[in-house]
Amino acid sequence: MTVEETGAAPDPGPAFSKVELQKADAEVRRLQARIVKATQAGRWNKVKALQYLLTHSHSARVLAVARVAENEGRRTPGVDGET
Repeated sequence: MTVEETGAAPDPGPAFSKVELQKADAEVRRLQARIVKATQAGRWNKVKALQYLLTHSHSARVLAVARVAENEGRRTPGVDGET
């Protein structure tokens, strides 16, 4: 289904400001550092809790989407043959 068929405006892709990406990167790095520190201390319940926070954080999702959006593979057709 094309944009014309759905009546939706064309999506130029996610637009993230440099400041937003820097804040997200700092937050993710901070959580990763806490995970390393808890692992070294053998605090496995804390590690598990921090991993959950990281995998469910908005910052991690912003970084993941930004990496995919700036990747050249974003132009590769999916299983449905559309990009």
